[in-house]
Amino acid sequence: MYTLEKLKKELLENINSILELKDVVLADIFEYPPNQEMGDLSLPCFLLAKEKKQAPGELANNLLTKIGELNLEFLEGIKTVGPYLNFSFKKDFFVKELLKEVGAKKDNYGKSDFGQNKKVMIEYSNANTHKEYHIGHLRNLFYGDSVNRILSASGYESISVSYINDFGIHVAKTLWAYLTYRKDEKIPANRGRFLGETYVMATQKLTENQMGKGMTELMMKKIESRKGEEFELWQKTREWSIEQFSKIYDELGIKFENIFYESDLIEEGKALVKELKEKNILRESEGAVIADLEEYGLGVLVIIRSDGTATYPVADIPLAKKKFEDFNLDTSIYVVDTRQSLYFKQLFKILELLGHKEKMIHLGYEFVNLPSGMISSRSGNTIPYEDLKFKLMERSIAETQKRHPEWEIDRIEFVAQKISKGAMKFEMVKVGADQIITFDIDKALDFSGFTAAYIQYAVARINSLIRKSKNNEFSQMEESDDVVIKKEKQLVLKALKYSEIIQRASIDFDPSEIAKYIFELSQNFNDYYHSVPILKAKKEDCQKRLELLRSIKQIISNGLDLLGIEIVDEM
Repeated sequence: MYTLEKLKKELLENINSILELKDVVLADIFEYPPNQEMGDLSLPCFLLAKEKKQAPGELANNLLTKIGELNLEFLEGIKTVGPYLNFSFKKDFFVKELLKEVGAKKDNYGKSDFGQNKKVMIEYSNANTHKEYHIGHLRNLFYGDSVNRILSASGYESISVSYINDFGIHVAKTLWAYLTYRKDEKIPANRGRFLGETYVMATQKLTENQMGKGMTELMMKKIESRKGEEFELWQKTREWSIEQFSKIYDELGIKFENIFYESDLIEEGKALVKELKEKNILRESEGAVIADLEEYGLGVLVIIRSDGTATYPVADIPLAKKKFEDFNLDTSIYVVDTRQSLYFKQLFKILELLGHKEKMIHLGYEFVNLPSGMISSRSGNTIPYEDLKFKLMERSIAETQKRHPEWEIDRIEFVAQKISKGAMKFEMVKVGADQIITFDIDKALDFSGFTAAYIQYAVARINSLIRKSKNNEFSQMEESDDVVIKKEKQLVLKALKYSEIIQRASIDFDPSEIAKYIFELSQNFNDYYHSVPILKAKKEDCQKRLELLRSIKQIISNGLDLLGIEIVDEM
């Protein structure tokens, strides 16, 4: 239990004792006042007043007197603001508790057992082989990775998995275009990207080539037969994409405990379709096999097309069953864009009809656009991952060279790499999943904006202060106690809220809560840095303030880690 939680618990126990109530007030009824002058914590008295049949303002005043008589060691003051009872805590008490907790827990500060070790599987980065891995895929990748990290920090046993679509009609289109237009070309080193470019070519050529549609359908059937030259070509080229995905995951520090492939599930899925037909969950209609979910307001879902080829559910249903049966999950989470919202409602309903009562959640997210317009892998209007990486790296190197012209190129590139990866990730998680992102490289690398670079620079600045303190000449100048107390308390109170933010982010599956929090904590630090003497303070004060800043650095670093972002020691 962390400091703020302990303080709330103690206040509630005293309030319930004073009012002779039991468990009427829950900890989450507390609020934080909109500004520091009003206090550090606020208790709305409406619920209590209703229980005691008093006016809220009257009850707040009664509590003010009686709590004041308790002389609680952590309380500096209490006051009422209408029906609200506002508490102010002692700054030194706050600082002492923060330093003690962060010092003891370090990298684990903020983590809790809130999830009670419940087993959750989160599936994300469901990329398609034979297509380009582009900027649009990165939102899914970073959103899923961050939610996984947040759930783990909140005490869940979170299992991260990826599901690769390696067997759809898009594969047939790519291989048709390859055999028709590109088979004699020299294959470049990045073979996965070559396939992605071929897919774009396929979609463009198929608008002109009337025979192409029939050829791709024939290609799909030959691949599904699992024999012949087309199947062998699929096997070979599939590995090109998987090789590219693995390289990207390694570069970005993404790890999966399992990776599933559609091709491994199709045959089991087709057998399961037969079973579902026998149970009247599926039926035949005009040569196709469908799930008629009209009575549940979910329309009709095609399972097997009239030409005999399989759609997504043929693999998704056995995979869902496999997850529950092999891993004994409490919850299964799918990170897929909002366009698939209806599909997941349909899939979950089929699984429910099949007897699965486990919790299933679809985490949808909105699109990523470019300043030039909407991304589309079919039209080629996107930025491939490799191009985005190069552009961000190029800008980061230039910015680092400008700040440190004396650095060697290896050192510049090492720092620039962390800055560019941080920018890539932060832009994808800093807003809620329900918001469309327009990815602007210039804004992503703004050192003074709502960016990873701003937060990373706060850590680098604290490191710089610590380094400089080793050869510091201390001052004997007098300071304004009011300014120091106000800024220090503001910084420490913000730091103490970190564990609550993680819990809230885990409940809402929302990494943007972490992103906003560590940005605001970095702002609080910068305000403190500009308002309170640190290296120019008296020796004792300097050492105390540096100790506080070490804790702030630890919390910011921990928060960045939940977003998959590395700290930068020097910038």
